[in-house]
Amino acid sequence: MPKIGVLALQGDFREHLASLERLGQPAQMVRTVEDLAQVDALVLPGGESSVIDRLSRNYGLADPIKERIAEGMPVYGSCAGMIMLADRIENPAIARDGAVQQSFGGIDMTVKRNAFGRQVDSFEHQLDFNGHTLEAVFIRAPEAVQLGPDVEVISTVQAGPNDGQGRIVAVRQGKLLATSFHPEVTGSTAIHQFFINLTRGDA
Repeated sequence: MPKIGVLALQGDFREHLASLERLGQPAQMVRTVEDLAQVDALVLPGGESSVIDRLSRNYGLADPIKERIAEGMPVYGSCAGMIMLADRIENPAIARDGAVQQSFGGIDMTVKRNAFGRQVDSFEHQLDFNGHTLEAVFIRAPEAVQLGPDVEVISTVQAGPNDGQGRIVAVRQGKLLATSFHPEVTGSTAIHQFFINLTRGDA
């Protein structure tokens, strides 16, 4: 059974670990390059994407993660993790020293940070994910605003009257999966099960 790591630099990594463990999936925290070498797949949790970016570079993890993604390691990113998996960020954070936020990349998409508003604008919305009806929690959530031809749209949401066909909130490209919402805080394990199946080649 593949071992799944959860990047544990910042954010709600404990909730992701708990979701995986409820499914009987071996999982561990990843904080070092040595930790990363011990896992077959990785979860990038929600949190502050700019902080995860900075800490991953400070801890020497950014380049090894990029290399593993390029080698085909399965990765799931929720919320901030979705931003970290995007090849392009429409509105990257800019630090006081002028440094521009980076991502690990891997999914041929452009994302917009805080696309649904600030913390006070957080909301829940029912949506379909691969045949499962889920109550999704959006907290300062990103949105995929442009996709490459190899990216599959899994879920959209119509959160407002002007959302037309829906805003893209879950995508997949090969072994990479990303959602703009937080399944780990709802008690639903459908998306974690989908990712486990993906790591085993069953999705």
